[in-house]
Amino acid sequence: MPIYTRTGDKGETSLYGGKRVKKSHALVEAYGSIDELNSWVGLVAAELPDSERKEFLHKIQMDLFTIGSFLAGWKDADISILPARVTEMEVEIDVMGKTLGDLQNFILPGGSVAASHAHITRSVCRRAERLLVILLDAEPVDHKVLQYINRLSDLFFQLARFINKQAQVEETKWQGIKRPVKK
Repeated sequence: MPIYTRTGDKGETSLYGGKRVKKSHALVEAYGSIDELNSWVGLVAAELPDSERKEFLHKIQMDLFTIGSFLAGWKDADISILPARVTEMEVEIDVMGKTLGDLQNFILPGGSVAASHAHITRSVCRRAERLLVILLDAEPVDHKVLQYINRLSDLFFQLARFINKQAQVEETKWQGIKRPVKK
């Protein structure tokens, strides 16, 4: 059986239940960004030597797939785990934070390749969050989904910093643009 259906060749796609919408619909944009985010999470997980964190990121990938299915209208998509996972993310953020110390400056995304990928993942996560907020204008989005995505971006920011620390790569502090002194 081929993987192509040809049903989307005219710019429409089907939601669960059969409803057809344009591929530019806010809902499709939102769950499409969640799908992209899931791919980036997989890349970051593949780069981690730490099997415990890697396993946690695989749980997040499962959650993201469920969130995408939920947004697309799958009635059996159970998002009840999301608040507990948010708590797990907060614990993980705090554990990594103990080794990092307080952040005193803005930092530039980058460092090691793995940390750079974590920063990109954070940015994609923030875009997905913005698209979910836009979607709120058209239809309800469960608060659990918004909270989860918001916390996930925090996790990836902290993970990027943690990866750089483990790799002994110094963060680059943003210095801002200094205005010339008028004489």
